Amino acid sequence: MSAKANPSINQSSFFDAPIANSPTDDDPFAAYDEAPLAGPELSADADQPTRQLSVVMYCDGGSRGNPGPAAIGAVVFDANADDAVVLAEVSECIGIATNNVAEYKAMLAGLDAAFNIGATTITVRADSKLLIEQLKGNYKVKHPNLQPLHAAGLNKLKRFQRVTLEHVRREYNTEADALVNQALDAARKR
Repeated sequence: MSAKANPSINQSSFFDAPIANSPTDDDPFAAYDEAPLAGPELSADADQPTRQLSVVMYCDGGSRGNPGPAAIGAVVFDANADDAVVLAEVSECIGIATNNVAEYKAMLAGLDAAFNIGATTITVRADSKLLIEQLKGNYKVKHPNLQPLHAAGLNKLKRFQRVTLEHVRREYNTEADALVNQALDAARKR
């Protein structure tokens, strides 16, 4: 039996509204919207409890120049571990992009990493207030380059049973920030 998307979303009911400004067929980011909604195989035995994995995902994106060479970083932690247990990391260059595009792509990559390890509940933490407030539906997504990334993010968030979105100050997002800088520094040395 596959995990099913659950509409019980923590923080707001922003998934209940239709997605405005969804990408068109000729949109280069449309592939982000085509991720399957089914999750990894979970126990189908009624006597066995379904495995629940709660994670906290920190994400960050950055560019040196705006636009400029850009990279993403994301760290997925086990939310129930007493110590910080890293379950997945993402660190890669994404070419030339604006800082806001990098922030969105970091969030998308982090959501994929969390989903791929079987997370069912996720807390997304980012130091981009714009990213978090747009995902919550509190800010409009005006820039056409962000609209397909925003739609993709909403679709990927639907794969989790419970979602919490939190803006954090930069000093609380140091692991993801370090992964961004690590990728940019490595690319510059090549």
